[in-house]
Amino acid sequence: MKNLRSKYFWFLVLTVVGYGMFEYYRPKPIDWSPSYSNKDKIPFGTRALYELLPDIFGRQPVESLRVPIYNHLTENKLPAQSNYIFVCQNFSIDKNDRAQLLNYVKKGNNAFISAYDFPDTLLKILHVRATLKAPSLRDTALVMNFVNPAFKKPKGYIFSQDDGRNYFLVKKAENVTVLAQNARNEPIFLKVGYGKGYFYLHNLPLALTNYYTLDSVTTDFAFKSLSYLPVKPTYWDEYLKQGRFGDNEQSIFRFVMTQPPLQWAYYLLLFGLFIFAVFAGKRTQRIIPVMEVPKNTSLEFVQTIGKMYFQQGDHANIAQKKIQHLLLYIRERFGIRTHELNDEFKEALTQKTGIPRLDIDVLFGEIAHAERSGIITEYALLSLNRRIEDFYQKTK
Repeated sequence: MKNLRSKYFWFLVLTVVGYGMFEYYRPKPIDWSPSYSNKDKIPFGTRALYELLPDIFGRQPVESLRVPIYNHLTENKLPAQSNYIFVCQNFSIDKNDRAQLLNYVKKGNNAFISAYDFPDTLLKILHVRATLKAPSLRDTALVMNFVNPAFKKPKGYIFSQDDGRNYFLVKKAENVTVLAQNARNEPIFLKVGYGKGYFYLHNLPLALTNYYTLDSVTTDFAFKSLSYLPVKPTYWDEYLKQGRFGDNEQSIFRFVMTQPPLQWAYYLLLFGLFIFAVFAGKRTQRIIPVMEVPKNTSLEFVQTIGKMYFQQGDHANIAQKKIQHLLLYIRERFGIRTHELNDEFKEALTQKTGIPRLDIDVLFGEIAHAERSGIITEYALLSLNRRIEDFYQKTK
C-alpha cells in the first residue's frame, strides 16, 4: 500500500516538473494582445517607450504608479508641477479619480492620455467627443501626421494594426489645439487647456507600443507626441493595466498565475492531486474487525470460590490462603525472605515499604494469631482481611 502510493506521488511530481520544463523551454508564439504594460516586451507592450522616458524628459524623475489616481494625488506630496501619463486600451476611471485629475491639471500640471475608449463624463467637461470604431477589414490604413510643420513627416505615418478611423470631435474650439490628424483631417491628438494646465488627448495608443516605437519608420511618432509635455517630473500609470500590487507586493501564487507555463503546471498539479485522492486514497485492505475486550473470568472464579468458602464457614482456610498470597507478594515485590517472621524480617519490611513499624507489628500479630488458632471467627477474618488490603494499598 505504501509503495503504491509512493509510485503515484513520484509519477505525479515527474509529470508536473516535466510539463513545466516543456512549457518553459518550448518556442513561445508571439503574443499580439495589447497590454500597454511597461513590463512587457511583447509587440503591444510599452517597455521600450518607458525605458526611454528619462531621455525624453531631460533626466527628470520618472515614476511608475500602481495605485488609483485618487490615492496618488491625495496621499502623496507632489512636486510643484508634473506630468501624468496614461497609455491604455480603456481609460476607465470613477468620479473620485476624475475629480482629482481635473483638480491636478487645473493647478498647472499636465495629463497625457492615450486610449481608444474615453469616459464621456470627462470629455463632456473638456467639450470633446471621441469616436470608437472597430478596425476595418481593409488592407489599407489612413495616414497619420502632425499638424506642426516642424514635426510633420512628408509621407506621414501608417500604423497597419490601426486603420485610423477613430478621431475626436471638438465641440468648442476654445482652448483646444489640434496636434495631429488623419488623412481626412480628423483630429487624433488634441491639446486641451483646463485651468492652468493641459490635457493631451491621444487616441492612437498602439503607436506608443514596442512594435512601432522600435520600428525605424514610425519610431519618432511616439517621441514627438510626448515631446509636447514640458520637461518636468513625470508619473507613468500602470494601475489601469496591471492593477494595484507592485513588485514588492507580489506573492508567489500571483506570480505563478501571470506565467502561462506555471499556470498550466499548477492546474495539472491540482488535477493530479484530485485523481490521486480519488483512486490511491481508497482503502486497499480489508476492514479490521472490532475485537471485544477479553473478560477477566479468573476474577469471577476467585470471587465464586471465596463466596463458597465464606458460606461454608471455613474461615481458617480463607485466612491461610490470604496469608500465603501476602507472603508471596512480599517476596516478589520486596525480595525479602518470609520463612521466619521475626524482628529482623519486620524491620526490613518497614524500611522497604515505609509503613510504620507499629502497623507492621499489628498486621503480623494477627497473622500469628490466625496461624496458632485452629478456629477463626468471622470478625477475626474480616479484621485480618482489612489489615492485608490496607498493606496492599500502601505499597502500590
